[in-house]
Amino acid sequence: MIDLEEILQRLPHRFPFRMIDRILEIEPGKKAIALKNVSVDEPHFSGHFPGDPVMPGILILEALAQTGGLAFHSQEETEGGEIPFLARIEEFRLKGKVIPGDQLILEAEVLRIFSSLAMVRVQARIGDEPVAEGTLILAKGPLTPPSPLGGEGKGEG
Repeated sequence: MIDLEEILQRLPHRFPFRMIDRILEIEPGKKAIALKNVSVDEPHFSGHFPGDPVMPGILILEALAQTGGLAFHSQEETEGGEIPFLARIEEFRLKGKVIPGDQLILEAEVLRIFSSLAMVRVQARIGDEPVAEGTLILAKGPLTPPSPLGGEGKGEG
């Protein structure tokens, strides 16, 4: 199991877009299993939906993409300045509701790696019940991409 500090080192995302609380298992280049504790205090629940909070499907997809990125990349690659990005959604299905109090188990298996791209099969579940699944294409890219406005991508320009 990998703690929060190591997750912070492996993923560039910060609150409220870091969707992983714990890495349960990881084999770089092969697979990753992560956990997301779904809390009523998360900002999206105030409007999605008042009185009947449901985690938006796009955030479940983001959590799975982050898990897939952990499977695709090793710590050494992340430290070298490249990180995974979601490049394409091959297929994705929502199969159930995710509500506050749920523990979302996120699984990603790398099916193929071609150069700087990976095809990753993902599944989110609560207990044994699948709530989302699909196939994603992830790409390696620089930690700070060049800005289209000039400068080095850090606000200059």
